[in-house]
Amino acid sequence: MTGAGDDDATAADGPAPAPLTRESIRDGLLQRLVGQRDPGARPMTAGERAASIDAMLQARPADADAIRVFGYGSLLWNPAFHYAESRAGTIHGHHRRFCLWTPVGRGTADRPGLVLGLDSGGACRGLAFRVPDDRIAVELDIVWRREMVTHAYVPTWVRVHTDDAVLPAITFVINHQHPRYAGALSEGETAEVLATAGGELGSCRDYLSSTVAHLDAMGMPDSALHRLARKVAERGPA
Repeated sequence: MTGAGDDDATAADGPAPAPLTRESIRDGLLQRLVGQRDPGARPMTAGERAASIDAMLQARPADADAIRVFGYGSLLWNPAFHYAESRAGTIHGHHRRFCLWTPVGRGTADRPGLVLGLDSGGACRGLAFRVPDDRIAVELDIVWRREMVTHAYVPTWVRVHTDDAVLPAITFVINHQHPRYAGALSEGETAEVLATAGGELGSCRDYLSSTVAHLDAMGMPDSALHRLARKVAERGPA
């Protein structure tokens, strides 16, 4: 998901990263960063954001007993929105991959970083967060402000297979038409970027390690991310 980081991450170079919190998201931190660092990008307007959320709610599956958000990247370790519960599960048809270039947050214009998205094919394990019924509008607005800054993702209903149920949930799939879509980078090329890029929200190296550590702690290790982590470690310090 977005290159948002936890408060402990450290950028590869420069000042300490800006903490990405519930308050800073609502205050428009990500939109300001994009405006300052990526003038070619077109941020989603407030009207577009509201329309996008409404369209997803209108498309709510009939068997959705609640509104859930499926997290697969930084939402696992820094969700920043309020939720009533989280449940581990697997979605099919998409896999977690570093497939979105970012010159903001986890990179710079001179050295863009990479952040996670859901790309086509395979499967992905993550967490389905249930949004409280009385807070749907507020919490989804925070999620959209975080994930849908520049239309780089497509909000999508998926089915999360848990141990005892199949739960419809909203997640964010990479937009193949977006100019920042990274396409088919090799594992070596990806590792080189993750080892060296960083920005206002921290380094790609820390983003990778936080995701790996939290997936491991949840009993959901990702072999592809572990391979990348080994390659990054082999490269040495940034």
